[in-house]
Amino acid sequence: MLLIENPTRNLFFTGKGGVGKTSLACATAVTLADRGKKVLLVSTDPASNLDEVLGVHLTSTPTEVPGVHNLYALNIDPEMAARAYREKVVGPYRGILPEASVASIEEQLSGACTTEIAAFDEFAKLLGDAKTTAEFDHIVFDTAPTGHTLRLLQLPAAWSDFIESNAGGTSCLGPLSGLQTQRELYASTVRALADPNSTTLVLVSRPESAAMREAERTRQELSGVGVGNQHFALNGIFIAQDKLDPIAVALEERGKQAVATMPVFLAKLPRSQTQLLPFGLVGVQALRALLTPGPHQAVTIPPSRHDADIALSPMSQLVRQLEQSGRGVVMTMGKGGVGKTTVAAAIAVALADHGHTVHLTTTDPAGQVQSALAQSVSGLTVSRIDPVVETQAYRDEVMRTAGSKLDEQGLRLLEEELRSPCTEEMAVFRSFAQKVAEGTDSFVVLDTAPTGHTLLLLDATEAYHRQVSHTMSDVPDSVRQLLPRLRDPEYTKILIVTLPEATPVHEAAQLQQDLKRAGITPFAWLVNQCLTPMSVTDPILTARQINETAYIDEVNREHASSTYLIPWMEADPTTPENLRKVVTAVGQHERTATSKRGR
Repeated sequence: MLLIENPTRNLFFTGKGGVGKTSLACATAVTLADRGKKVLLVSTDPASNLDEVLGVHLTSTPTEVPGVHNLYALNIDPEMAARAYREKVVGPYRGILPEASVASIEEQLSGACTTEIAAFDEFAKLLGDAKTTAEFDHIVFDTAPTGHTLRLLQLPAAWSDFIESNAGGTSCLGPLSGLQTQRELYASTVRALADPNSTTLVLVSRPESAAMREAERTRQELSGVGVGNQHFALNGIFIAQDKLDPIAVALEERGKQAVATMPVFLAKLPRSQTQLLPFGLVGVQALRALLTPGPHQAVTIPPSRHDADIALSPMSQLVRQLEQSGRGVVMTMGKGGVGKTTVAAAIAVALADHGHTVHLTTTDPAGQVQSALAQSVSGLTVSRIDPVVETQAYRDEVMRTAGSKLDEQGLRLLEEELRSPCTEEMAVFRSFAQKVAEGTDSFVVLDTAPTGHTLLLLDATEAYHRQVSHTMSDVPDSVRQLLPRLRDPEYTKILIVTLPEATPVHEAAQLQQDLKRAGITPFAWLVNQCLTPMSVTDPILTARQINETAYIDEVNREHASSTYLIPWMEADPTTPENLRKVVTAVGQHERTATSKRGR
C-alpha cells in the first residue's frame, strides 16, 4: 500500500459510510506500529466502533492496544466532552453569581452546538497542539461518515470567523470568552490540516459508483477549504477465483465498471488498493492481513444451527403491512453504508406502484437518495433536505419575524447569532420535522442520516425548542408534534437496516436501544446484501456466506421481531426497475412469540 511507504505525521481516513474507513485506519495504524513507530489512533465518529475492531475498551485518553507494541487508541466522546466543556465554562461562576444566573448559563450550554464544539475542542488539541501528542510519531484519525467529517473539518474556519465577527460576547454556546481563548488553537488546527508536509487526507471508497461519487464530492469540498494533500484508497476490490460462479463474475464485473467510470480528478490522485477478504476485519490478526499481499486463508465462524428457521418470502409482504394505514412515515435507519438509501427508494417505488402518493426524502448530509432514483415514477416525488437552502430560509424567516421587533443593537446581535454554525443544525431539524408532518396526508419515506447524525436530530428537540424561543415568535406545530409522531407506531414505522457483519449488527442493536430509551420502537430489521439466500461456489464468497449466518441468527434471536433478508443484487439498484427487484427478491422471517423469550 503506497500510503504507508512515506506517511505524513497526520493521516485522516474519510469517505462514504461502509467503505472501510475504520478497517483501513486501524490496519494502517497497526502496520506503522509494527514498523517501530509510536502511533495514536483516534476516532472522531460519534458512532465509533474502534473498541470492537481492536478488541479493547477505549475511553477519551490513550489506551495501549493489546498485541500491538507502540499502538495507542482513543475515542472522542462527544457527550463526555460536552459535560467537561460546560463545567469549564460554568464552574468559575458557581458561588459567585446567583443560582438563577448559573442555571441560565447551563441552559444556554445544553444544546447540540455545545456538544459539537466540545468534541472539536478535543480534536483540535490532538491536531493543533503539538505538545499534546509530542510523544507520538503518527496520529491516525478514523473520521465519521462524510457529512459529519466535512462539518468537522470546516469547523475551524467557521468558528474562527464567528468568534471574529461576534461583537456581542454571547452565542448559543453561552459566553464567548471560552472560545476566544481557543482562537490560536483553532488557527493552528487549520494550518495543520492544510500543511501537505504534516497531513494527508485519505479518501476511502469501495469499487462502487455511489461511493466514488461521494469521494469525489469530498475531494472537491475539502480542496476548497485548503486540504490539498489527498490520497485515494480503493478498498474491497473483488477478483473472482471461480469463473463459473455467476454471482462472483457479476460482482467482479460491477467493480470493474465502477472503477473504469470513476470521476476524472479522483482517478488522478495517488492510489492504493486493497482486496476483499474472505473474513471480517475484526481483531489485530485480521487487520494485519488487510495490508499484506494475499492469498489469504478463509477464517470462518461456525454456521448457525438456526439457519433453517429463516423462511424466504418477498419483501412485498413488508410493503403491504406498511401501506395498511394509507399514510404515515417510513424511516430507514442504521450505520452508514448499509444500504438505507436503496431500501428507502425501493419501498417508496413499491408504495407508488400501489397507487399511493409518496414523498421520498433524506436528512443525510451526503444526500445519495436522488442518485439512487435516477428516473421518475408516477405518484412519487423525490427531494433532499439541503442544508444551504434550509439555513438561508431559516435566517430569512427569523429576521422577518423576530427581527422586526428589535432595535438596531438587538438586530445586530440577532444577525451575529444567525451566523453561528449552529444555525444550520436548527434549520435542517426544522425541515426534518416538516417532512414528518406530511405523513398526516400521504406517505413520507425518509432516508435518514448515519446513526450518529440521526440521533443528534432526534435528541435536538428540546435544544431546538430553547433555541427557537429566542429567535422566533412561535414554535412551529410540526416541531411540537415531532416526538409524539415518532413515538406513534401507527404513524411512524422505523426500519433498521444492517449488513450481516459484526460491526453493523452491533451498532444497529445499540441504535435500537437508544431509540427505545426515547420511546421509539423499531418496526422491523432488514439485513442487506446477504449471500445466505444465494448459491455461490467462489471460495471467497462461500467463506463470507458462512460467516454471515451467525450475524443473521443474532438479529433474529436477539434483536428483531421481524427480519427481512435482502440478497446481494447483480444489477446496481439505481433505476425503478432494479429497485422493484429489491422488493421481490427479499426473504422474510417473522419470529413466533415463543422464540422471543429470553430477549
